[in-house]
Amino acid sequence: MSEHKATVVWKRNTPDFTYKTYSRDHVWRFDNGIEIPGSAAPAFLGNANCVDPEGAMVAALSSCHMLTFLALAANKGFTVDSYEDAAVGHLGKNANGKMALLSVDLHPNIAFSGAVKSDGTPRGLTIK
Repeated sequence: MSEHKATVVWKRNTPDFTYKTYSRDHVWRFDNGIEIPGSAAPAFLGNANCVDPEGAMVAALSSCHMLTFLALAANKGFTVDSYEDAAVGHLGKNANGKMALLSVDLHPNIAFSGAVKSDGTPRGLTIK
């Protein structure tokens, strides 16, 4: 099992602290020294020049799926030339009426090279 850590840092930078005035800007720090500017989505009074948590969650799920797919394809002998996923997350109210990321739709577009079947799919490819 592996462990993954991130530190999230926020500091008040205004004299007042009200819902409409406090800054949503913050920083995500990772063990490898990378820092990513984060904020709420603009619809929730955030900064459009930063990554919002919901977008990051969608990207993380898409990235995890892609890396798993690439590993499986490589282990099965397929040659993947490119992988692009236009993932979409759906934010809404859950069964308890609380805002939540309810689902993420993945839409991978994958290009292979090498031996193909008559329908254009790589030989031996099974999509489940």
